[in-house]
Amino acid sequence: MNNVISHQTHALSINPANGETVGSYPYESAEQLNAALARSTTAFRTWRRTPVSQRAEYLLALAAALREQAEDMAQMITLEMGKPIAQARAEIEKCAQLSEWYAAHGPAMLAPEPTLVDNGSARIEYRPLGPILAVMPWNFPVWQVLRGAVPTLLAGNTYVLKHAPNVMGSAYLIQQALRKAGFAEGVFEVINVTQEGVSAAIADPRIAAVTLTGSVRAGIAIGSQAGAALKKCVLELGGSDPFIVLNDADLDAAVQAAVIGRFQNSGQVCAAAKRLIIEAGVVEAFTAKFLEASRALVMGEPTADATYIGPMARFDLRDELHGQVQATLEEGATLLLGGHKVAGAGNYYEPTILADVTDHMTSFKQELFGPVASIITARDAEHAVALANDSEFGLTASIFTADSAKARAIADQLETGGVFVNAFSVSDPRVAFGGVKKSGFGRELSHFGVREFCNAQTVWLDRK
Repeated sequence: MNNVISHQTHALSINPANGETVGSYPYESAEQLNAALARSTTAFRTWRRTPVSQRAEYLLALAAALREQAEDMAQMITLEMGKPIAQARAEIEKCAQLSEWYAAHGPAMLAPEPTLVDNGSARIEYRPLGPILAVMPWNFPVWQVLRGAVPTLLAGNTYVLKHAPNVMGSAYLIQQALRKAGFAEGVFEVINVTQEGVSAAIADPRIAAVTLTGSVRAGIAIGSQAGAALKKCVLELGGSDPFIVLNDADLDAAVQAAVIGRFQNSGQVCAAAKRLIIEAGVVEAFTAKFLEASRALVMGEPTADATYIGPMARFDLRDELHGQVQATLEEGATLLLGGHKVAGAGNYYEPTILADVTDHMTSFKQELFGPVASIITARDAEHAVALANDSEFGLTASIFTADSAKARAIADQLETGGVFVNAFSVSDPRVAFGGVKKSGFGRELSHFGVREFCNAQTVWLDRK
């Protein structure tokens, strides 16, 4: 008898630590999708009229609800995509703090904006657009969703989440937290649909705009469909971030940041220290220290508090990563650490360091989404900048130097959405997050994230 449950019929959650299926969620029908969009549209009519001060109160209630079910959510993240439990718990707390931050600072970002029209008769009003479709990835199953949803909801939009198939358990727990916080039905919808369902939603006139975090391939697909439907979209795509260390840098600080920046979340981070571009004078010393620190990382069962590197989220992605490592070695790179799949039922890949990487090699040109670091030698600061910009991606960059003037001069030249001096890159509500080139367009967080899905409406009284 044929097994009726498959990737074609269900969103399957497979525990990457042992390969067992831990959840199966049947894909919804066209009728179910239609009902979700109807609920979201109906809810928008009421939600948009809710005073922004009240919407902020709901965000405070959401922060409390997230903390109340934090352990359940963290355990679900670890079960579904293998994030080490300590990092999963930190992800939920970060989301609670995000909600509190926007409750405190977000309303001011939506206040009418004065213009330079004489006598103050003209202003810009920030009005919500409507239901926003969000296509989200698995690597930060709660943070990626809420960093977009919280400012979007505060602005008076409703939110329709299409999550990655392997983390649907996390998606429904997010929805549960919003319900606990008192958000009305339809304000935050979860849809479990195939690619055809996503296409139908994008084309549906009830969806006002689209946001996606994912691969370049997904960005091209979603962006082209949104364009065809004349809908705004925000795309947060891949990255191959440069991490520049100059001769005068504090090497211990640079190494510590590089280890976290490359290996947190088992290396499955868009904005991460992927290309370590080290000036020639310190490349040897940096490499020795980085190798030592990387060897000390604990890889193991993701439910253990001490684990820093868990399994990769999907088996096919490990195969792809291993292929990229092998290709880079064949091109002449030196393997200093790792380079192998770990035998057994779990989807583990050894923390890997590739040295002597040059600009024509695979790990330089492509994004490596897993625990693999590439060390590239730069002749000087100018060469480091050229190497950093020699990428089709432009998400974030890090610069380590004791010379703040030099850091500012380099930052001026880097083609990235964010530059972090003497620190690894992060997404933080206080600053904008997003990229250029094939890393996408549009911004999340800060006031940009609130206003991305607003109609900036001119209101001009008694124009003379």
